[in-house]
Amino acid sequence: MKVLITTDWYEPVVNGVVVSVLNLKEELQKAGHDVKILTVSPNHYSYKKDDVYYISSWDVRMIYPQARVAFFIRSRYVKELVKWKPDIIHSQCEFSSFLFARHIAKKTGAPIVHTYHTIYEDYQYMFIKRKLGKKIVKLYSKKLLNNTQAVIAPTKKVKDLLERYGVEREIYTIPTGIDTSNFNWSMSEEEKRQHKEDLGLPLDKKILLFVGRIAQEKNISELLRFYKALNREDVILVLVGDGPYRKHVEEEVSELELTERVYFTGMVPKNQVAVYYHLGDIFVCSSTSETQGLTYAEALASGLPCVCKKDACIAGVIEDGYNGYQYEDVQDFCKDINEIFASDENLKLMSSRARLSSGKLSKQIFSEHVEKVYEESVLQEEEQSVPEMTLLPRPAAFVVKAAKKAVRR
Repeated sequence: MKVLITTDWYEPVVNGVVVSVLNLKEELQKAGHDVKILTVSPNHYSYKKDDVYYISSWDVRMIYPQARVAFFIRSRYVKELVKWKPDIIHSQCEFSSFLFARHIAKKTGAPIVHTYHTIYEDYQYMFIKRKLGKKIVKLYSKKLLNNTQAVIAPTKKVKDLLERYGVEREIYTIPTGIDTSNFNWSMSEEEKRQHKEDLGLPLDKKILLFVGRIAQEKNISELLRFYKALNREDVILVLVGDGPYRKHVEEEVSELELTERVYFTGMVPKNQVAVYYHLGDIFVCSSTSETQGLTYAEALASGLPCVCKKDACIAGVIEDGYNGYQYEDVQDFCKDINEIFASDENLKLMSSRARLSSGKLSKQIFSEHVEKVYEESVLQEEEQSVPEMTLLPRPAAFVVKAAKKAVRR
């Protein structure tokens, strides 16, 4: 099968979408499929590198860090992909690359399958008015997804949200898989000691570990407050990652008088992230903005029990008392941490269970489920015409139009 994956995010950017695309591409190619990627270029030039097509783009970091937009649908590389004639187009993003996916689908008759990775309602701080932002997100998401053959939601949480939006296409729930072999390995106590010394971490402290972007939607402020309430001098908090909210978080650390107990690593190379997981004792997260949260899966595969804020996206992933806990308030948070740290035997048992439970989140299983969606979508396309594509305005124009409409209401 010829599979075209379109995405606004690709290497060297590091985020959940990129990880999902890379893992899917690798597994599909192993299964014998011919896979090409269409993405936005990191500069003003269009070019092709192996099976990846980069389309000239502009920097729009004022909207979101590292974001870029591209509009050259008439690019010779787009024409080349039309001539290649994919059997299926798997769209991963809702903006520039979706326009290309839609254009190629219209020219070739290939059905579009779209994965909805991001819950934009949780990024409403980017809008002047929250209610207005929510309406824009709902209207745009519904309009866009109804221009596809099928939709993939990483969790039931996302599926339920899209159904409330009024999306009329078939929605499949498929958790994004990870390469568990990158995390499911052991580190000796001597190696841990050496790494901690190299990183300037105290050797005699237990570690609560957060891995992710330092951004407002990650709710790190709550994590800091709850960590302070834990009031354990034998436990430090290590924040792995970087982002636009780091300065604010550092100020909060200072205000809470946690400077000596909270450590910032900054951006960590992709191939070193697993090392930090193996230095930690418990993975912690206060975010409710995740569609799935690949860091949960990575932590479990690394043998870290998780203590995370209760959220529909981790239902069935983090099981209370088995491989971690889902907390609701500060009392729960402190009780859960203390329960896991009650004894070395208890920590080892939950660590073992964490690794065992990560098996169902492998990239192999993920790819197999996605292949079935492709097969069903192609079959439906053969039995009936691809859903008629309604006029889909450019994102910027749509936002303005939707905003005016919402204000009138």
